[in-house]
Amino acid sequence: MRAAELGIAIGRLPAGPAGAITDVAGVRVGHTTLIEGDTVRTGVTVVLPHGGNPGKDPLFAGCHRLNGNGELTGLEWVRESGLLTSPIGLTNTYSVGVVRDALVATELTEGLPVVGETWDGGLNDIRGQHVRAGHVDAALAEARAAPEGAPVAEGGVGGGTGMICHGFKGGIGTASRVVAADVGGYTVGVLVQANYGRRERLRVDGLPVGELVGDAEIPLPRELSDDPPRSPGSGSIIVVLATDAPLLPGQCDRIAQRAGFGIARTGGVGEHTSGDLIIAFATGNRGLGADGRELPVRMLADRHLTPLFDAVIDATEEAILNALLAGTTMRGYRGTVYALTAEALVGAMTRLGRPPAKRT
Repeated sequence: MRAAELGIAIGRLPAGPAGAITDVAGVRVGHTTLIEGDTVRTGVTVVLPHGGNPGKDPLFAGCHRLNGNGELTGLEWVRESGLLTSPIGLTNTYSVGVVRDALVATELTEGLPVVGETWDGGLNDIRGQHVRAGHVDAALAEARAAPEGAPVAEGGVGGGTGMICHGFKGGIGTASRVVAADVGGYTVGVLVQANYGRRERLRVDGLPVGELVGDAEIPLPRELSDDPPRSPGSGSIIVVLATDAPLLPGQCDRIAQRAGFGIARTGGVGEHTSGDLIIAFATGNRGLGADGRELPVRMLADRHLTPLFDAVIDATEEAILNALLAGTTMRGYRGTVYALTAEALVGAMTRLGRPPAKRT
């Protein structure tokens, strides 16, 4: 069950039809999930930024580093050029290279591909490097075949398969927001790979639910003796932002920054051991790879950016919550991670005096 189905409304802006990053026209998502025996709990997720070839038809893009103990390869070229020239891949820490190489081998990449990672070494035999080029190709094929505006699978799927978030099972989550028609009616979509945070810091719509859902109700992760040992809350989050607004690269940087507020509202602090990295792209200008000395572009006036900031913050918070709610208890390589159940979340919110109003 997703946040909206439980009646949890983050902010005041409406969501798009799918409540997903795919509400931004042209964006598609594909996953390959690897669950084998007792040791393999990993995978790869691919985000296509539009229905064409991003290598030949790049988009304006920007990025932000909340904390840098992680990797989102290709960001230096995004910073330098202001362009996204490839699909975006998400996987585990030790599989960035193979995902990068697989994207390079496609006709959809020009220059440096963008691939993000978070650490799944508790549930997954991460040093086994189980992700192969064929798994990337399969995720890419699923994305390319997806219909316009398709829902996105969430939780322990794709790159999020072995991830842990705020002491619960984490993974992939997504959400969207649509700003008012009188300020453009633009859509903002967010997809996260959530693998960060301490249980006691978890907040949902401002409520300290993590303080109430303790180890006695839903056990904290057991036996996850990583090598090397990792402190509570260790991990990372990758955020992918999409919008159909006509933004320039500097404006993409600015909306990427605002995703940090969504992370903070759920209780993330960018711990020393966390890699909290964000990429944002805007589909409102196309044809940026066309031949010619000069290219026409559109730009949203800066004074109209604030509604997009609101949309980014709310959608980021909801995407993280959706990743948690979609999680299912998983036993893996070094132990067990338990899911945050809808019942536990609703119970905590009720005890805090603000039960969600479940939609009929």
